[in-house]
Amino acid sequence: MSRSVVSSGHAGRSELAEAFSAARARLALVAILLALAALAWWLTAVRMAGMDAGPGTDIGALGWFLGVWVVMMAAMMFPSLAPTVALYARMTRRRGLDHALLFAGGYLLVWGGAGLGAYGLFRIGRDVFGGDLAWHAGGRWFAAGVLALAALYEVTPLKDVCLAKCRSPIGFLLGSWRDGRLGALEMGSRHGGWCLGCCWALMAALFALGVMSLTWMAFIAALIALEKTVPWGRAVTWGTAAVLLALALAVVVAPHDVPGLVVPGSHSAMHAMTAMH
Repeated sequence: MSRSVVSSGHAGRSELAEAFSAARARLALVAILLALAALAWWLTAVRMAGMDAGPGTDIGALGWFLGVWVVMMAAMMFPSLAPTVALYARMTRRRGLDHALLFAGGYLLVWGGAGLGAYGLFRIGRDVFGGDLAWHAGGRWFAAGVLALAALYEVTPLKDVCLAKCRSPIGFLLGSWRDGRLGALEMGSRHGGWCLGCCWALMAALFALGVMSLTWMAFIAALIALEKTVPWGRAVTWGTAAVLLALALAVVVAPHDVPGLVVPGSHSAMHAMTAMH
């Protein structure tokens, strides 16, 4: 291992430590973000109760989906975002919460735009391919392909670059600092852009496993939190890639044996489809 890689790893761990130190110093702000995340989990559970029909679950009308998607992103992302927001708040040296919450709001705006793009791709896929993507036609192979693609992305240089921005909040904040409320919104959006670059493939994996599933939602959120917050980031990304590859294989070979996976056409899937209508 080269000296530059080692020093980069030490720098990343140092910046993570600084972010968690800021979190301890801004406990009220962190508590608010975590409370918002908990509320978002509860709202998501209420809105999506009984709606998991597995991969390819219909995602409803655009307005409904975007509302649920933004709440989902708050639930999944705010816990790992909290240390960065706390560090930003400490660097602004302001007593109020407005700038910090605008930072978080800008972050969510980016993920809202990503949700809009995901909705468009989903609808285009349904319209163009139709029955070809049914589970017992090419659906399971398509889902496995998405999972394999997500696994491959985990070990690419682009993933490393984007993840480094998430794991090194001091460098990001100093390099993109903007003053004022609009600056807070812009910085939050920029951070959201790096996070999107880091996590888009994991979100694609969520669609492949069942975007209306609270189980898979929690699973993907845990992977994201581990990648962003634990000291051994590189090991975690390789571990994530291995898990995604194993899921891709299992979805093709033995989908009924995958814990938490609702197989389209099964009794559970039919019950969910009935609940949606």
